[in-house]
Formats: sequence, structure tokens, C-alpha cells
Amino acid sequence: MFNKILIANRGEIALRIIRTCKEMGIKTVAVYSTADKDSLHVRFADEAVCIGPPEGAKSYLDIVRIISAAEITNADAIHPGYGFLSENAKFAKICSEHEIKFIGPTAEMIEKMGDKNNAKKTMREANVPTIPGSKDLVESAEAGILQAEEIGYPVIIKATAGGGGKGMRIIRSSEEFVAKWDSAKQESAASFGNDGLYMEKYIEDPRHIEIQIVGDQYGNACHLSERDCSIQRRHQKLAEETPSPFMTDELREKMGNAAVAAAKSINYEGVGTIEFLVDKDRNFYFMEMNTRIQVEHPITEEVINYDLIKEQIKVAAGVPISGKNYYPQMHAIECRINAEDPLNNFRPSPGKISVLHTPGGHGVRVDSHIYAGYTIPPNYDSMIAKLIVVARTREEALKKMRRALGEFVIEGIKTTIPFHIQLMEDERFIAGNYTTKFMEDFQIKY
Repeated sequence: MFNKILIANRGEIALRIIRTCKEMGIKTVAVYSTADKDSLHVRFADEAVCIGPPEGAKSYLDIVRIISAAEITNADAIHPGYGFLSENAKFAKICSEHEIKFIGPTAEMIEKMGDKNNAKKTMREANVPTIPGSKDLVESAEAGILQAEEIGYPVIIKATAGGGGKGMRIIRSSEEFVAKWDSAKQESAASFGNDGLYMEKYIEDPRHIEIQIVGDQYGNACHLSERDCSIQRRHQKLAEETPSPFMTDELREKMGNAAVAAAKSINYEGVGTIEFLVDKDRNFYFMEMNTRIQVEHPITEEVINYDLIKEQIKVAAGVPISGKNYYPQMHAIECRINAEDPLNNFRPSPGKISVLHTPGGHGVRVDSHIYAGYTIPPNYDSMIAKLIVVARTREEALKKMRRALGEFVIEGIKTTIPFHIQLMEDERFIAGNYTTKFMEDFQIKY
């Protein structure tokens, strides 16, 4: 087992990893930018190293500074969390070259699954259903128009190195193809340093359902069932739940088997997620693989009583997994609490928190790094907390979430709590009748 792990991340996920490390008897090193000097992950780690100014490119994305911090503190492993360098193959390779264990898959696996176009090829070879689309990267708008005619409109173009909705455009006719192609290419280059685009048939009104998988160093893999992540705004998830109200036992078995086959096809090592789009007829299609821990991992932990961060660390240390699949025994819902104003088009709302009261009680969990007096910097993602509830049934979980949201008080900034309160009262959501289009006609009341 590792003696000391450096956490190459910030905020709630850094604190989440520190907690598990402490329970495992592993020492921790926090890295932080000058904007995060007062963050709780800095306070609760055994050691902390400042790695640069607020800009992510000069701190949390600076591989040289992070490796230097690991070497001067004698860390023998690095946990990347999510975002930042968590799916960066170059970073995983450099860790290996410096004999520091990257807690996650190898650089080769990240390259294979991190590039969405290559990932689709790999899935096709593993007989996992994929969305009809271009076999390779589309070289030009002209070539794209020809392929779109074959696939059939609407189509969606995506950045091969993308995520978070960047470099993604829905195209419904040849007349709008060139303009949307050009803007997607520019955004992809600016966001990822890679302007490669591929194209797929656009699935109208789907569910976004992902399967949590774990693989070890010995070729074993298993799944931990599904999460429904269909409540999204601009391809950013807002709330998640497990089990999915849309799922059947038969579909769960099919999707779980497909996800395990996908993991085994590349001898996947670590915790990961296979993301699918599921149409109204419950046909499912591979969308992408995330080779890291997910923001929404706590709901899976709660319904099967399983510490996914601990499992990540054990797998990285060479401990084999049991190989058995896990199925939800409870129902869990997660609301992402962002420092945004939902009544003003979700505009970011950084600033100082003057009052904070977090909810508690049986079946309520809050993952967060904030406290009264803490100033949320404007430099990073706006998520400041995750509110998770677990109960025996979905109906009980909804009631528990309503109660918990009513107790959650954050003053000094705007947050998405008012949005989530309204979401939990929405008749369609209560009925489990929602897709990725849900937010398009959801009216937030003032």
C-alpha cells in the first residue's frame, strides 16, 4: 500500500480523497494555487504545497509543478480526482517515468478511451452498440456534409478531445453545416488544443445513463450498476439518481454486460464510467468513457455501501477486485450546488459566504469544501457542494431531498438551491418522466 498520496486537485474532491486516505492510514499532500490557500483541503492534508497563481494553466494543470511537489514531499502516488489532469495521458506517462503511481488507468488506456473517435472504434470491436456516425475524424466541412447526407439529419459534431459540451454542435440541415462546423472547430482548439471533430447521428430526446465500472491489474472487471444523469443544462449535469426510474432489470443486465465487455476489451485498470445514450425504445448506444472518478460517484457509494475512492487506491496498489457485479439496494439522488444564479440564466456568483448551514439527519450527505467566511474564487468550476440523499424508495428519497434542500442555507452568494427545490417539486421529475431535453422547457419561477 502507498505511504503518501499527493492529490492533484482542489475543492470537494480533494477533501473527499483526503478523508479516505486518512481512514486507510495513508499520509496526504495537498497542492493549491494562491486563490485556494484558505480551502479546507489545504487545512486537512498532512502537508500542503503551493504550486502557482490562480490560473489553472499555471497551477493545477502545470505538470512540472505537480511532479516537483510530489518529489519534494516523497509522495509515492498521485490521485488526480476529476477534471484538470485526471484524463491526461501525458501526465500519467510522466508519473510512471518518475516512478510515482498514477491512481487511474495507464497512459495507453487513457489515450485509447480519452479520444472519443478512437473510443468508438474500440467499442465497435468489443461489440458494444455505438451511435451511427463517421468512422474516423471528419477532415473538412465539405466531407462532413457528404457524410451527414448518408447518416441522415439531425447530426451532432463533437470534439474528439472534448468534454463538458465544448466543441459540440447539433446540425439539422446542410445550410447551417459550415457555420456550426467552423465555430465547433475554433472552440475545440481553444478548449483542448486539438480541433479534431467527428460526427454522429443525433439521438432525439434520449436518457443519459452511465454504468460505473471497476477493473484491476489482472484483467478482472465488474460493474456497479447505473446512474441517470439526464437532468442537464448545456451538457452539464445538474442532478443525478440511481437506480434510474427508466431502467428495467433486463436493460440493466444488458448495459452492465456491455460496460464490463468494454472494460475487459482494453484490460481497464481503475474506476471508470461507460456513458450511454438510451432512446425512448430503450435502445442504448455507447457515447464515451470517462477514465476517472465521476462527480456523481457518491450516489453509487450510498446505494451499494462501497467506497469508490478506496477501491481506486487499492486497485492502483495491486489489490485484485472481487469481480462480482453490484446492484442498488436503496435509492439515491444528488443535487449539484453551484455558485450560480438560477434566476439570472445561471450566471456565476463567486464571492464570500457570510452564513452557512448544511443539512443533516439520517440518509443525508454533503460533500463540500466551503465554510462560513470562505471566499469562492472566480477562477474555477462553480460547483461548491454536492447534496446526496439515500432512502429505501425513490418516493422517500424525493421527500428527504426536499427536506434537506429546505435546510441548506448559503448566504452572501447566489446558489442553485432554489432551482433544485423547484426541480424536486416538478411533476415530470417526480414521475421519473424526463430526458436530456428536460431543461429546455423547464421554467424557473421567481
